[in-house]
Amino acid sequence: MRSAYSVETVRTAERELMARLPEGALMQRAAAGLAAACADLLGRVYGSRVVLLVGSGDNGGDALYAGARLARRGAGVTAVLLAPERAHAEGLAALRRAGGRAVEAGGVEGAGGAGGVEELIERADLVLDGIVGIGGKGGLRPDAVPLAAAAGRARGAVVAVDLPSGVDVDTGQVRGVAVRADLTVTFGTHKPGLLIDPAREYAGSVRLVDIGLELPVEPDLEALQHADVARLLPVPRAESDKYRRGVVGIAAGSARYPGAAVLAVSGALRGGAGAVRYVGPAGDAVIARYPETLVSDRGPKHAGRVQAWVVGPGAGDDAATVGEVLAADVPVLIDADGLRLADAEVVRGRRAPTLMTPHAGEAAALLGVERGEVEGARLAAVRELAGRYGATVLLKGSTTLVADSGGGAVRVNPTGTSWLATAGSGDVLSGLAGSLLAAGLCAVDAGSVGAYLHGLAGRLAADGAPVGAHDVADAVPVAWRNVLG
Repeated sequence: MRSAYSVETVRTAERELMARLPEGALMQRAAAGLAAACADLLGRVYGSRVVLLVGSGDNGGDALYAGARLARRGAGVTAVLLAPERAHAEGLAALRRAGGRAVEAGGVEGAGGAGGVEELIERADLVLDGIVGIGGKGGLRPDAVPLAAAAGRARGAVVAVDLPSGVDVDTGQVRGVAVRADLTVTFGTHKPGLLIDPAREYAGSVRLVDIGLELPVEPDLEALQHADVARLLPVPRAESDKYRRGVVGIAAGSARYPGAAVLAVSGALRGGAGAVRYVGPAGDAVIARYPETLVSDRGPKHAGRVQAWVVGPGAGDDAATVGEVLAADVPVLIDADGLRLADAEVVRGRRAPTLMTPHAGEAAALLGVERGEVEGARLAAVRELAGRYGATVLLKGSTTLVADSGGGAVRVNPTGTSWLATAGSGDVLSGLAGSLLAAGLCAVDAGSVGAYLHGLAGRLAADGAPVGAHDVADAVPVAWRNVLG
């Protein structure tokens, strides 16, 4: 499992470690790992042109010491200093001793002023972004914007020190211009902004360098990996039958949207529960596609025993069915129209677990804000929703997040593909996660494992080409085997 910690937690751990180490040792550890990553990316260090973008903080010091190591291996290294009087003095001296040079961001001697600096950056084989560290807030200063823009035009690779300059490390927000990196070399632990969009897309690949930090057991953010998901997947025992494995009820679809019911059932049949009960007006469509489904037209109360319900996909304006499902004393997953129709007081008052699965637009409606506000601050939005509704919330999107109302680490899903942005994909996810609920997983695990399998299935099904939601559902067993393998 990958873990991410807030700036405050990382700073505390760094201070505790520095108190036990010789002065400067921690920065040297970081610089050594950074230089090694840059050398791997360059392939041939000798004769390469490296440009360091150096701010006034410790990130600038890391970049200068790493640049010194590359210079000693024969690279031509130039440090562009945004604030020369506040540059890390020891790091700058080390760079100069190694044969590197330093220039001011306002211009390069004999190179045409500021335009020369930008040209220098653009021609580099590698640009090392050390403008702003994890303490930076509110985006780049105006004098750094041209350098970030030039890095975006660089012919070589861009490597960010700890995080791309201009992104918010704790929230993943990006306010204005930020550096777009091909690789981010982060120290000690992942930071939330490296795992959450929109900042995640600025980070490129992420390489973690261990510098010996001692961190709390519970992180602020965590991302499951194959081994974690494999341990959580429900596996039938020798004595299991279809009812002992769990039965999931699907209350979905309408005369206008029968396909939503079919797709939710398709996900549920592949999610680990032993049987799927369907109630609603799309019974004929469901049974025609999936004859193994137990279909009823008498409503949720008379459908038979279930261990969990999924309600809402394609439900239209059927508030009565949503209310009936929410009254059941079993876990309930609420999606799509169900989110709009559910009574907030009823949701907050439920004793059994509730898993809500909105996309950004639905989350914005529930919070009473604009969609852009949710998309720009996804971590804050998912935490706010979970607390407000007393439920576990799975916020769908380019970064899918799962937060519990009781606090604790927020789960971020590392799988997926942009091809999953297709009609009906969310219906498949709701059925899949609901089935995992019925199979016995808690709401946080059902949501995060469901998102993981769904994202992996989407990636496997697409393989670089467009897919439909039914293709994603069909690929879930392949994803399941991939995880176990």
